[in-house]
Amino acid sequence: MAARVVAIVQARMGSSRLPGKVLADLGGQPALAWVTRRAARAQCIDQVVVATSTDEQDDAIAEFCQAAGLPCTRGSLHDVLDRFHQAAEESRAEIVVRLTGDCPLIDPSILDDNLGVFLAAQPGLDFAANRLPGQPRSIPIGLDAEYCTRAALDAAWREAKAPHQREHVMPFLYENPQRFNILHMEHHPSYGQYRWTLDTPEDLQLLREVATHFADDAFSWLDVIRLFEQQPHLAQINAAVPHKSQYDVDPRQ
Repeated sequence: MAARVVAIVQARMGSSRLPGKVLADLGGQPALAWVTRRAARAQCIDQVVVATSTDEQDDAIAEFCQAAGLPCTRGSLHDVLDRFHQAAEESRAEIVVRLTGDCPLIDPSILDDNLGVFLAAQPGLDFAANRLPGQPRSIPIGLDAEYCTRAALDAAWREAKAPHQREHVMPFLYENPQRFNILHMEHHPSYGQYRWTLDTPEDLQLLREVATHFADDAFSWLDVIRLFEQQPHLAQINAAVPHKSQYDVDPRQ
């Protein structure tokens, strides 16, 4: 029997650079709707769930999920690993796909390609990602996804101690390659120079330009690549925005 694959989308309203970003309007729909709908088109994914916090400001995310018929787990604001583990338990996930609510252009074909490699690997993989710290980026920022077994997630949940390991969910796994069988998935040719995530006003401006160009959200990431090649000025809209690292953590209140 095939393993149950669940995509868990972490989302919160708080953001130092763009508060409320996950519900920002893109082409008439909240950014989070783009993420969940596009992820749900992946053939290898059995369910998409949202993991948000119990913080009052995240009530809006829970309300969005209820209206959209999406399962929603609510847990710790800062201990996102604990929140993820809770969502994995509630959804009976055997394979976990980690996505974030600020990546509205996440692509189902990339998810399927990556999951195909992950599920077929022999010996079996504990963790894989199409972007790892210290490795060259070969996909646009905003198409990142991480994959792990439930056993690996359970181990991280039990043992991870550092703040960045609790907040960014997966670092405990890829920081212990001697213990876990991990794989960095690269794309050729590389398109790592593009930034398609949603974290600043400049990012929102760019993504709205993309959304306006297409009739709906069913386009592929390669369609966006072609758009950028035809209209190179688009990449300049957010070219100066610095990207956060896996060691950045939110200030505690």
